[in-house]
Amino acid sequence: MHDNEGIIVEFVAAWSQLDPARLASYFTEDGCYYNMPFQPVRGRKAIEQFIAEFTKTWTSTTWDIIQISSSEDVVFCERLDRTKSSQGDVDLPCVGVFLMRDGKINEWRDYFDANTYSRAMSAA
Repeated sequence: MHDNEGIIVEFVAAWSQLDPARLASYFTEDGCYYNMPFQPVRGRKAIEQFIAEFTKTWTSTTWDIIQISSSEDVVFCERLDRTKSSQGDVDLPCVGVFLMRDGKINEWRDYFDANTYSRAMSAA
């Protein structure tokens, strides 16, 4: 497995701990998180704060990798994110595109259907 793929496998697994500081540590200082279709979040500290706010109602999450592939500093990761929260539960298909720099995530663009997530979180 290419080193960048291994880093993303670790990053995906780390989500189950719901630790925003640990998750943000995978990013470069000037990293950017595009949680499509929302506005991008720039900078490691802002990413940490965004993750903390976004996951504050989550009680558990497990992300299953379906496919992962890389070419040089680009990693593609298709996943099924299984999340339980106080607002509802959702199994959310996603595709993440990661641009890596020196063993860190410099850009993460995550694509998913926001309506699937919203409907599930308002069902509780």
